[in-house]
Amino acid sequence: MEAPDNCRLCPRDCQADRYSESRGYCNAGSGLEISSVCIHKGEEPPVSGVHGICNVFFSRCNLQCIYCQNYQISTNSCNVHFAERTLGDVTAEIASLLDSGCEALGFVSPSHMVPQMLSIIEAVRSTGRNPVIVYNTNAYEKVDVLRNLEGIIDVYIPDFKYSDPKLAGGLSDARDYPEVAKKAIAEMFRQKGSPLITNANGQAMSGLIIRHLVIPGQVQNSLDILRFIASELSVKVHVSLMAQYHPVPSVMNHEFLGRAVSHEEYQQVVDEMTDLGLEYGWIQELESSSHYLPDFSNQHPFEKQLINTTL
Repeated sequence: MEAPDNCRLCPRDCQADRYSESRGYCNAGSGLEISSVCIHKGEEPPVSGVHGICNVFFSRCNLQCIYCQNYQISTNSCNVHFAERTLGDVTAEIASLLDSGCEALGFVSPSHMVPQMLSIIEAVRSTGRNPVIVYNTNAYEKVDVLRNLEGIIDVYIPDFKYSDPKLAGGLSDARDYPEVAKKAIAEMFRQKGSPLITNANGQAMSGLIIRHLVIPGQVQNSLDILRFIASELSVKVHVSLMAQYHPVPSVMNHEFLGRAVSHEEYQQVVDEMTDLGLEYGWIQELESSSHYLPDFSNQHPFEKQLINTTL
């Protein structure tokens, strides 16, 4: 797949010419605009595996969440931190990390970079390496695009952010997010079902993990998302319930985003997860809010790991 000159890869439907100076919503071009290729040991245990996952962080994003922890690379402004690399350089860098022991190759925020992602996968496989392919997405995806990835993606990790259109519009500039994400995650579930298949090392080889970040002051949003998963998908789906929200500088004075999630808020969501019978997955200690602070100006952005506790 080549980068589009009439881009409709994501629900924004910009129809932008990615080869021109007139960019679309994400402001991305046609090249490999990558902010980091690094080992990440802070994902869920079956994703990180024994030696960590080799993650490719694309720059920019088709959502503009005002509280994003990765704001250094996710902003669609001209000041985003990234380097445009050649396919050969990226392939060599990935190959080196895979050879160090990583069993999985993950792509973070790939929705607007699917053609580039597929080029990388093909190039890596042409070297004789065959890592587990992980698609780490905000779930603001088109079903048609996901269908074309069937048989290519081994593990889907969508972040199911919102059940409330007003909240989605105010925090991520996407009022249609709830309905779009429900359809996208349902397609991922169709492809993978509920089992998370692992190898002898505990590395996830195939499956679906739905992440949800609990936002301070928005417990109902979280409860509604868990209820959708339990009623419309399966209680056997693996859910990663995250407590790691930490206010970035731009939202320190926001009416509810300027603080961490309280113990009472998070426990209320955990209790609902248990009551619904969602017994597969992970929860976090509240201390996670100060442990997940990447710095993409460093070669190794993730110096600390997430604190995950298996349910």
